[in-house]
Amino acid sequence: MTCENSQRWESPLKIFCGIDWAEAHHDVALVDETGELLAKRRITDDAAGYRLLMDLLAEHGDTEAEPIPVAIETNRGLLVAVLRTGTRKVFAINPLAAARYRDRHGVSRKKSDPGDALVLANILRTDLPMHRPLPADSDQGRTVTVLARAQQDAVWNRQMLGNQIRSLLREYYPAALEAFQTKAGGLARPDARAVLTAAPTPGRAAKLTLAQLRAALKRAGRQRGIDAEAERLRDIFRVEHARHPDRVEDAFGHQLLALLKQFDAACQAGDDLAEAVEAAFREHPDAAIYLSFPGLGVQLAARVLAEIGDDPARFADARGLKAYAGSAPITRASGKKSYVGRRMVKNNRLHHAGFLWAFSSLQASPGADAHYRHRRGHGDWHAGAQRNLLNRLLGQLHHCLRHRVLFDEGQAFAVADTPRVEVAA
Repeated sequence: MTCENSQRWESPLKIFCGIDWAEAHHDVALVDETGELLAKRRITDDAAGYRLLMDLLAEHGDTEAEPIPVAIETNRGLLVAVLRTGTRKVFAINPLAAARYRDRHGVSRKKSDPGDALVLANILRTDLPMHRPLPADSDQGRTVTVLARAQQDAVWNRQMLGNQIRSLLREYYPAALEAFQTKAGGLARPDARAVLTAAPTPGRAAKLTLAQLRAALKRAGRQRGIDAEAERLRDIFRVEHARHPDRVEDAFGHQLLALLKQFDAACQAGDDLAEAVEAAFREHPDAAIYLSFPGLGVQLAARVLAEIGDDPARFADARGLKAYAGSAPITRASGKKSYVGRRMVKNNRLHHAGFLWAFSSLQASPGADAHYRHRRGHGDWHAGAQRNLLNRLLGQLHHCLRHRVLFDEGQAFAVADTPRVEVAA
């Protein structure tokens, strides 16, 4: 991915490596500064293949002090981890960009793995300053990245399963939706899952006694208001609703129980990962700075840190960070036509976390709320006003991380009624 404001870096070596990766093997190509192919090799995706790759690089002048830069179409995996040891610069080239470069070498549209490796090597040879190497994040930062992304995926998976259960209940069990959908947490509540497991069909739910309902609530960990909740659920389950035939209803019940097993696992995974994220995030030296910002709790702050990383040289200024998050507008101009709109190419995880952050900050920061209302008053829709607020918050975050200071409401929004003044951008 190209970087608008990244620091330019050039390798002192005149040899460049390109790797076309696949599941079982990888194709490697080495070229010199004139574009001559020096070596090509296919390696396996295992320790023996990685050793063969490092030996090949060493044969052509690779040293710890002056490593050969490598271009590859991914930023994760064991191969990338091996290549990133030491001071080597690894460039993750967007596959779409690599496809555009391929057309420069021929118009026949031919494609091969060795040819793609050669294209990647030539990308570094011709346009290395236009591409950004993978950030030099610390092990702590990369740990937070792995855990925060896993927790976010678990939350999304939990939401997907919850939506499937909700749709299923609408088919045959509306009383369950009435009982739990309006509660905080909805169907993901432990007591909701416990009661639905005990009574997966309307017929069985209508036969539940108060003692059985109280037992289910206690199994779910509920400690207060058990009697009142049990009576509420009994009254809801005994209201008459349209019903399927008994055998069809039982079939729906089996389907619900199968989904509930997956739902329980997803909820437990989300909770376990959330604990791991909190433990790893609080140990990070930047945690205090992130948590000083309004609207950022531990989980959301960890997601922002996970996507930004902790390499202080990754973004030369705040504009690069804003472009990476997709909060800064992009201009397309040609002749007399000019268009300013939102960015479509961005870090989607950071963009998602940023919108949650901007929304949460409205309650926690008078300055953020005033800024949002100012943008709304000048014609921005809700999403546009939130994107503009996120743009400002990211500028302030970059300032605080660069100067190692905590967020200060008075400096960040010096004049609350004129929020257009940016002090940290």
